Amino acid sequence: MNRSKIEWCDHTLNIITGCRHGCPYCYARTMATRFSGDARRNLMQNRHVTVENGCYELNEPFLDENGKQIVYPFGFEPTFHKYRLNILDKYKSGKNFFVGAMADIFGDWVPDAWLTDVFDVCTQHKLNNYLFLTKNPARYKTTLLPEGNNFWYGTTITKNAEVKKIEQLPFRRNKFLSIEPLLENIIFAPEDFWGIGWIILGAETGHRKEKVVPEFSWVKRIVLWADTQGVPVFMKESMVPIVGEKNMRREFPRGLIDKPISEKRDQILYTQCSECHRKLKRSDMVTLSARVGRRGPENLNPTKTVCAMCRPCFVKWCSYRGINDITGELYGENTEQEVPNE
Repeated sequence: MNRSKIEWCDHTLNIITGCRHGCPYCYARTMATRFSGDARRNLMQNRHVTVENGCYELNEPFLDENGKQIVYPFGFEPTFHKYRLNILDKYKSGKNFFVGAMADIFGDWVPDAWLTDVFDVCTQHKLNNYLFLTKNPARYKTTLLPEGNNFWYGTTITKNAEVKKIEQLPFRRNKFLSIEPLLENIIFAPEDFWGIGWIILGAETGHRKEKVVPEFSWVKRIVLWADTQGVPVFMKESMVPIVGEKNMRREFPRGLIDKPISEKRDQILYTQCSECHRKLKRSDMVTLSARVGRRGPENLNPTKTVCAMCRPCFVKWCSYRGINDITGELYGENTEQEVPNE
């Protein structure tokens, strides 16, 4: 799994792919078709495929006759990539995951068992934030949703007729709106944003003949309403031609900025100052080492780390011992700074 090109998340989690909404502006359908190969031929090779109600399950990656993986072998048909259920195991620090970027996993066609498996995987990896987005928020009310501050539930709104979907967002959960693509001058009431924790704004991309280009006034009105409720707004790059770079908003809610890391990763990245005992990044500290043996062909650098100090404590430590302060040489800058009291 590579870093996502979607600006508002770190990665995407596409255990479920495919959608039946049929939106004419859908980028995911275009991408799935591009990387599907010969979908009709693929359907004939059903050794690792389970079919139910027009939905497909893959227990392992689908390979063509040359051994090359086909990512979306059935095009944009709903597919459960079961072999991806352990993909989160490799992440040791918290990330923001958009779950189902290549699907609407809350579509009525998605089996309950698929959702359960995806929720279980997310629940087991508590360090990450998970953002779910659907055009069918009514299913939120009929689904046992995971709880926790690291789960976010959103719905897509593109025009006025869809504003009522806000009422279907789950109660007492982190909620967000994706207003993308903005297809018309949407009239929100200020109370529509009550309880909403984040708003994402984007314009239609691609070269569709009926492509809609939002007007600046449409965007300005939404942002003003969001500001009255204190809701952070994130504008995708597609909004630059509409509002200009100086008016771009790239705000995140606090919960998606502060991401925890695993205990093992924490020990690698952070340590305590041996003097003041503050916990800081190792990269911001001075490490004191001692030679423990002679150099030799099998041990070119026989040194052992003794301790680490924050820079102010190191300056003070050098001063007490009549050692010239070398932090300037280490960091290439002026090190005159306040030294903490003992």
